[in-house]
Amino acid sequence: MPLPTELISLSDNALLPLLHPYRAHAAFLVSDQSVLTQADFLRDLAMVRAGLPSAAFVFNVCEDRYYFLLAFCAALLNNSVNLLPPGRQRATLAQIARDYPGCYCLSDSDIDRDIPCINLRTLLESSQSNTTTEALPVPLIPAQQLAAIAFTSGSTGTPSANKKTWGTLAGTARLLAARFTGQLTDPTVVATVPSQHMYGLEMTVMMALQGQCRLHRDKPFYPADIQRVLLSAAAAPVMLVSTPVHLRALVNAELPMPGIAGVVSATAPLDAELAAATEQCFHTQLREIYGCTEAGSMATRASTHTRHWQLLDGFSLTATDSGVVARAPHLAEEAVLQDQLALQDDDHFLLLGRNADMINVAGKRASLADLSLKLLAIEGVHDGVFFLPEQETANQRPVALVVSDLPVKQILQQLALQMDAAFLPRPLRKVDRLPRNDTGKLTRAALHTLWSQTHD
Repeated sequence: MPLPTELISLSDNALLPLLHPYRAHAAFLVSDQSVLTQADFLRDLAMVRAGLPSAAFVFNVCEDRYYFLLAFCAALLNNSVNLLPPGRQRATLAQIARDYPGCYCLSDSDIDRDIPCINLRTLLESSQSNTTTEALPVPLIPAQQLAAIAFTSGSTGTPSANKKTWGTLAGTARLLAARFTGQLTDPTVVATVPSQHMYGLEMTVMMALQGQCRLHRDKPFYPADIQRVLLSAAAAPVMLVSTPVHLRALVNAELPMPGIAGVVSATAPLDAELAAATEQCFHTQLREIYGCTEAGSMATRASTHTRHWQLLDGFSLTATDSGVVARAPHLAEEAVLQDQLALQDDDHFLLLGRNADMINVAGKRASLADLSLKLLAIEGVHDGVFFLPEQETANQRPVALVVSDLPVKQILQQLALQMDAAFLPRPLRKVDRLPRNDTGKLTRAALHTLWSQTHD
């Protein structure tokens, strides 16, 4: 049934259900092997919750979507805050743990770490003998309860912590469901992105809990795996949640894909050609999400039809001396955006570029993201990025890394047809691959490390 747009206000601190709407026998999580209902999930959740110690903060580094969901919700019900690190590396966890004494880790596999860790897979298997067939009530959670702290990947600098209340996460999910899946009956979300990152959290975990969607357990990576999962889920409407990097790989693989209900993309801008090719590949409409870690998802657009972004219901933008400020009832506080926007009316805007992304060379301004899109649009370029080298000087020229079989001279000739000579990369270097993370982003540190390892 169509979902109405439901605005949640944090000021009310209302009790919000963990599952909305609750339908005991409705499919909650699907895979090639099995289907788990909402009632199954609540029973597993009760067993996991009972086996967890008391702590203020819990690292959630589960890779399997179902174990991540169980860990996330069990911590929430135990009044523990989910710490969502940008990676599972030992050093990363140890660095964050210093700021959250007494925390422990929930994983679904053995990981290298210096803090206490519980294997959720083992915990659930050992608790199966205590399972009950009784119907369990849906837990209610205060809207203002702190649910998670998400750590940025450091794509624009040092990773930072961002607090998310239950009401903020639930409110965003309901708005996204109204925009994307409100006209679909029991859609299945298939995602290539991890659940730990904000985009993945909103479009997988929270859509299953609050968006009347069933979630596919797999996190397919390679084009053939994505094709297999989409074919297996084709009995119901399917929405693919992905990134420009994955979509480019899918299109270039030229594998026949089934027609699906929709494609959602985020984490980086899409060029027009890739957006059109994606729609042709999946015989459906592609829509992009605009958002930031501070405010979450804020707006969407049909990429092949318009450059304008449409705000989600309840959001408002105000231009101030310090930048554009975003407000919404479900946000704990207003957010000053790090992007340059051109406000068109109360509901629409154009994205001009990130403040940290804008460069000035010889009195001329350009966006590094836009320059990167021009590089990626060259036929024969598999991946590429413009960025500024580590040394910061006035009128600093951008450099570029590219994955391509084309000669450097030919790539530069193509770029010269699309941009002012001031912005041509000095130099452009070829590499075998770019160090993208799970969501397809390139951190500043990773780029500078790779750059230092390359030679002209």
